[in-house]
Amino acid sequence: MPTKKSRILMMSLLVLAINVTVANIRRSLGLVASAASQLLCGEVLNRLQIVKMLSKFVLAASLLVAPAFADLQTITSSNHSRSYWIHAPDDLQDGKTYPVVIAFHGSSKLGFDIDGFAMEADVRLSLPLVPTPYSTNRYFVYPNGVGGVWAGPSYGNVSVAEDLQFVSDLIADIKEKYSVDSSRIYATGLSNGAGFVGTIACSSVGGQFAALAPVAGSFYTDFNGTNCTPARSPLPILEIHGGSDKTVYYNGGQGEGGLLPAIPIWLGYWEKRNGCTSNNSTVSSDNGNVHHTTWLCGGQNGTLQHWKVDKNGMCSIIPSECKYLCILTISFLGHDWPSKTINFDMMAAGMGPQPIEANDIVIDFFDQFSLID
Repeated sequence: MPTKKSRILMMSLLVLAINVTVANIRRSLGLVASAASQLLCGEVLNRLQIVKMLSKFVLAASLLVAPAFADLQTITSSNHSRSYWIHAPDDLQDGKTYPVVIAFHGSSKLGFDIDGFAMEADVRLSLPLVPTPYSTNRYFVYPNGVGGVWAGPSYGNVSVAEDLQFVSDLIADIKEKYSVDSSRIYATGLSNGAGFVGTIACSSVGGQFAALAPVAGSFYTDFNGTNCTPARSPLPILEIHGGSDKTVYYNGGQGEGGLLPAIPIWLGYWEKRNGCTSNNSTVSSDNGNVHHTTWLCGGQNGTLQHWKVDKNGMCSIIPSECKYLCILTISFLGHDWPSKTINFDMMAAGMGPQPIEANDIVIDFFDQFSLID
């Protein structure tokens, strides 16, 4: 366990590394944007390699100060030792209960109880030592999938039933140990974790959640729409997806772990399950590249919502020898947790800042719903 001094030292190195990383990313993006016609492909690739190297250093440094981010808790579920990270509210007070946001990481296959922590470091809903706009009055929980994967895809390490039981056991554990408002428990996730949020929504376990918000979800277990029995209807769900996602295609198809439904078809399943009217409303912004659709379901407006982000910008020069030049010039939303400031997830994908902030969208959505409404 790192000492207090070593944590402070490593935190300083972490902050320095983040600053250097962001500076290199901005410099790379600036070079591409301002001198695309003159920049050699090799220089772009060299800068990307520097960014990737620094990103790995940032993650390595952050793991050494993990206890400063959150507490690691271990429970036994379905005869497996399971774990989760929990970040307490910044203004934690005796006698007061707080909402809980459970965030499920994407598949990394890293394991070693670090995937949930890496999710925290990436999406920045809560941060070490520094309050965020979201962490003041909420618990954030970051569970770890077995072997870095959640059940659903063919490469999963445990059954769907076992992972669902883990979620139920996790909720029971946090209710016992922490000051939790049981009527305001929420779930979000990225990629494989988002797909698992969809699996939760289709099970009795979903009845313990006030609302769910998957991002770039790989909905393997809901491909044909028949293997789903929601605990209640309407069940508040919001999904965010990039039109240029090359990992979980917006229009569905073969994924790494099986067949995936097209996102519009998956939304159609939930339109029927939630008893929504067919008169949904779509508002487009950012020159027609951002589309926000809401449905009226069970007399509640906005119970089902969807955000789609297409390309943001133009690409006039596409050298055939350098595929990265166009990717950096056009700010597509691919397989990422979208943010207006670059996060680790966007670094890995070579993405620039996005026109929407997923954190704001997800938390604002959660704040609208409670099990006692």
